[in-house]
Amino acid sequence: MKNPTVYILASAPFGRLYIGVTSDLPAREWDHHTGETGGHTKRYGIKRLVWFEQYETMQEAIQREKTMKQWRRKWKIDLIETHNPHWHRLHPETGEFIYEE
Repeated sequence: MKNPTVYILASAPFGRLYIGVTSDLPAREWDHHTGETGGHTKRYGIKRLVWFEQYETMQEAIQREKTMKQWRRKWKIDLIETHNPHWHRLHPETGEFIYEE
């Protein structure tokens, strides 16, 4: 079952951020975490899932992603810290903290 999701990855607390959208967060998070995606996230070590939000439709998720990419950096950090103040890696299915780093 596909779940349209907007997510934020970070290289470290207050580090580089990446906002993306996917219909399969567990697979996408694994690709980022293992470096399979390449590009910007691999180059800068942006692989820690620190926030995500699910939507009913992909259209809603894409619109939210576009809106968030326009936000100031402080707004993105505030959003992360509201839900994940210690910037732990999140499990992509349950949202629970993964204490590995």
